[in-house]
Amino acid sequence: MDKLETYQNIIRSLLSPYLNIKYANVDLKNRAAYDNQNNQFIIISEGWQNNKHFHSCLIHLEIINEKIWIQCDNTEAGIATDLVNSGIPKEDIVLGIQEPSVRKYTGFAIT
Repeated sequence: MDKLETYQNIIRSLLSPYLNIKYANVDLKNRAAYDNQNNQFIIISEGWQNNKHFHSCLIHLEIINEKIWIQCDNTEAGIATDLVNSGIPKEDIVLGIQEPSVRKYTGFAIT
């Protein structure tokens, strides 16, 4: 298995538990949108909150040039920790949510 396929499998495995989250006091469901061809992996939260429709990105990961870019992370613990704990080296994780000038101080990849 090559690096790209390995990373795709790890990402799908890490994101899967987020589909089973039950939210208190809101009628939300998390939905997965995985696109292996374009290396996009997204978890969307959708439903109703106080008679108002809610639709938001919980997690968006993208693989660019064999690096995993965190484009959105609205989790409590942070998906970067899960990626590292799954064996992804920090130098293969880009915190796309961080301003480019700050990335060099994060301990993760710059680009």
